[in-house]
Amino acid sequence: MRRIILSSGNKHKINEIKDILKDLPFEIVSKDDLGYKDFEVVEDGNTLEENAIKKAEELHKLTKGIVIADDTGLFVDVLKGQPGVHSARYAGEPVSYSANNQLLLKNLENVPKEGRGAYFKTVIAVIFENGNRLLVEGTIRGHIAFQERGTNGFGYDPLFVVEGTDRTFAELTEEEKNQISHRAIALKNLKEKLEAAIEDFGTK
Repeated sequence: MRRIILSSGNKHKINEIKDILKDLPFEIVSKDDLGYKDFEVVEDGNTLEENAIKKAEELHKLTKGIVIADDTGLFVDVLKGQPGVHSARYAGEPVSYSANNQLLLKNLENVPKEGRGAYFKTVIAVIFENGNRLLVEGTIRGHIAFQERGTNGFGYDPLFVVEGTDRTFAELTEEEKNQISHRAIALKNLKEKLEAAIEDFGTK
């Protein structure tokens, strides 16, 4: 069975990816499963695309199989796209979801609801066994809440209110989120491409 290797150590993200791709005829493992727990890539790209490609390529040099890496950012309109590509380390090191959320709320202090528009974007890079590449993405719009709400999810989930709903990602169940999230959209796009063209991408 062909193997898909996830270039991530984030358990929340790994579970989300595995759930959405579970119907594909591949063994899905993380870099940690293969003994690369300490493998890290400096995400110094100027775009999500650059970071995703870099992470996939670096791990591909060490492994056999199809490597998947992603990068995700939260882009807030009134903040000119911040935190954007720096979303994971918005409040600096060490990485803290809570610190990131509190900084975002501080930077949006006194901004009314109509000015708190934002979108999440995920870019997924795939490197096949022979080095061929594939890029897919997913985007979802919403707005930033005035305080954290909900206990599910991770990252900015307690602050991101999904467009067309009155609930944050953290107020959705895992199943509900995995139907509509930016990463879910990107993974569904990937799944369609893999199902339709895996042999072409994998062997040419």
